[in-house]
Amino acid sequence: MHDQPRLAEAYRDIEQTRQSLLANHSFIEVLDLGAGSRHARSPERKISTIAKYTLSTARFGQLYHRAITHHQAEYVLELGTSLGINAMYLAVHPGTKVTTIEGSPAVAALALSLFKQRHLKNIDVICGDINDQLPVVINKVPRIDFAFLDANHRLAPTIRYFDLIVQKVHAKSIIVLDDIHSSAEMQQAWNEVRNHRCVTGAADLFRCGFVFFDPSLNRQQFVLQI
Repeated sequence: MHDQPRLAEAYRDIEQTRQSLLANHSFIEVLDLGAGSRHARSPERKISTIAKYTLSTARFGQLYHRAITHHQAEYVLELGTSLGINAMYLAVHPGTKVTTIEGSPAVAALALSLFKQRHLKNIDVICGDINDQLPVVINKVPRIDFAFLDANHRLAPTIRYFDLIVQKVHAKSIIVLDDIHSSAEMQQAWNEVRNHRCVTGAADLFRCGFVFFDPSLNRQQFVLQI
């Protein structure tokens, strides 16, 4: 219970940062290396629009944090930093080392500036194409305890990223796929991931899907509402 005031303050700080982004109507240039935005065609986009449509909600951000805390996850990976709100939630747990990869330089720079403002020293931002950067990260870390995939919402890249990450998972690892029902390709990607030979359990939360690797789960699959 002694952690509750600290958590409440951390959550409040993150949500205050979200509100500042939603109120920021300045433009930045977004480099799309994936499927692209469903809400904007021009590379010049308002920060407020990016915040409105791409950031994980507080409910899900806090869910990811609780999962990390429950499993005492140390090595955490995020694909698709966006403006950094989700990475902030991933980094709340003490001792967690978050590596987040973002393909758009302007977006990555803005997220990094927010992390510095909040004195978050346990988030490492890597700017570049995930296809190039992910293999480097995978080779460097001893394991992946928790991974969040929210980039390049297409079938082939999603499966390619998952296949790389799964090389470093263990029985207590969790991989989360975001936007699993946002398109036919993402639905297919989710189906392939949850039925992967290494996956022993899966939970469909509609917005996202959790997969687990604990043999005791015996390939259980659930559809949940939160």
